[in-house]
This record gives sequence, structure tokens and C-alpha cells, in this order.
Amino acid sequence: MALNLEQKKEVVAELANVAATAHSLVAAEYRGLTVEQLTELRKKAREAGVFLRVAKNTLVRRAVEGTDYEGTSDQLVGPLLFAFSVEDPGAAGRLVKDFAKANDKLKAKLVAIGGQVYPGTHVEVLASLPTREQALAMFASLLAQPATQLARVLAEPAASTARVLRQVGEQKAA
Repeated sequence: MALNLEQKKEVVAELANVAATAHSLVAAEYRGLTVEQLTELRKKAREAGVFLRVAKNTLVRRAVEGTDYEGTSDQLVGPLLFAFSVEDPGAAGRLVKDFAKANDKLKAKLVAIGGQVYPGTHVEVLASLPTREQALAMFASLLAQPATQLARVLAEPAASTARVLRQVGEQKAA
């Protein structure tokens, strides 16, 4: 169904709003997927916090002007769906990678993050980024490590004194 001018403006505004705040973008070719498969993909995208949209490439080109994803404009060719990671930078990559395992018709065409555009093969790298919780856990362990080492260093003189006293006591008892 063809969109009128007002509907096109709404799509561009919605995509521009999402692109301005998104952490990463994965554009994937979906040719050959059934409606049921696309519905399942959309459901998984909502659960993962990924904004998923099938839109005309010309509308997406207009929407990404002035954003970190402006460099993708020349590579938007063919029927593409656009997955923007809204909450977690690697969410769109994980979504496309996991869904493509079961559905070989879905092929990542490009990946964009931090103003850089990469080929679709980099979806693996994007998918391997830690989630927010994993990153916080790694950060907390890094913060706790010096404190743990300090506690060990401070406890060592007392432990050494206790070992020496125990050995002296055992020698006097013998």
C-alpha cells in the first residue's frame, strides 16, 4: 500500500527520532521471509528493546541525515529492515544473529555504531558486546579487585604472626 505525503513525513519523523537516540543500527535483507517469520522477529525485537522497522530506503536516508547513521545512506539498496538498538548497543546484533541462525533468508547487510559503518559480517562483533548488566558486573568486579587485594595485604602480617606463634607453641610443647 502506497503512503501519502503525510504518512511519509510521519515515518521519517519517527525514524529520525529513533536514529537520534539509538546506540546501533543493523540493516538486514529480509527477502524470502514469510509474514509469520517477520511477526515472530518483531515480537522478539519488542522483547529485546529493539526498534524494528521495514521502510523505504529513501525515507530512511532522509531520516538518518544529521545522525551517526548518515554514512549508511549509500549502502541502502534492496528490501531492508532496520533494527535500531534503543537500550543496549548489542541488542540489534544479537536479535539479527540469533534469528538468522534459524532463518537463513535473513542476511545482515550493514552494521553501524558510533558513526562508523561496517559490513554485515560485523553483526557477530556487535552481538558479542556485553549487555548493560554484564558490563556493570565487570565494572563492579574491577572496582572490588583492588579492595580485595588491599584486605589480603593488610591481613597478611597478622596471619604471619599467628603462624609463627603456633610454631613456637608446638616447639615448646615438644
